[in-house]
Amino acid sequence: MSAANNDPMGQAILDFATTTKNVDIIVRSEICDDDVIPSEYLFRSYEEMPRIEQIALEKCAGNILDVGAGAGIHAKYLLEQGKVVSCIDISAKAVEHLTNQGIAARQLNFFNLENESYDTLLMLMNGLGIAGRLANLELTLLKATSLLSEGGKILCDSSDIKYLYEDDEGGYWVDLNAGYYGDFKFQMNYKDHTSKWFEWLYVDLENLTSIAEKVGLSVDLLHEEDGQYLVELTKQ
Repeated sequence: MSAANNDPMGQAILDFATTTKNVDIIVRSEICDDDVIPSEYLFRSYEEMPRIEQIALEKCAGNILDVGAGAGIHAKYLLEQGKVVSCIDISAKAVEHLTNQGIAARQLNFFNLENESYDTLLMLMNGLGIAGRLANLELTLLKATSLLSEGGKILCDSSDIKYLYEDDEGGYWVDLNAGYYGDFKFQMNYKDHTSKWFEWLYVDLENLTSIAEKVGLSVDLLHEEDGQYLVELTKQ
């Protein structure tokens, strides 16, 4: 597989921006059935966004960094509201699209950010997943905290996916103590574009709260719905 074909999400963004033709992105996991993301979903309007995303956008303030901005729908809305926002994404093609839209964007890994300060870090669509594993969440939040101004905040959502392991009797078909159940591995596929397998974290609220408070962040639960939740983590 060539390097040009290992960015399925970015290619899907560029294709839809050009053609507006909806094509499914297939998300494979070692644990559960394939999931499908229609490429048109990456371009949803504010009115089409889940309530969690709308609340997060309403809470954004000051100098904002959209982490993993994708097609830029959140940044675009914020800019339309007169907010100050810039974006990072690891996808070169996503950044190409963002730049084409006149949105300030850099192809950059979050963990490589240095000597920058923001009032709001926006990490939607399970943005904390970049930690990869629960064992890495403390370091991820420490990194995020180092990028916050005094009183700055992280707006992020995640899901408690314990339900995936439940059997018909209400028990669990795996030993949840053997390893954290929210440590996932995924692979994305779009047309002939396939990503490498990558680690992605889904963290329950109890674990997130414990680790966030440990690194000096206060936790405010803003919204919870169908196992998914939105929190505001504020630097003390």
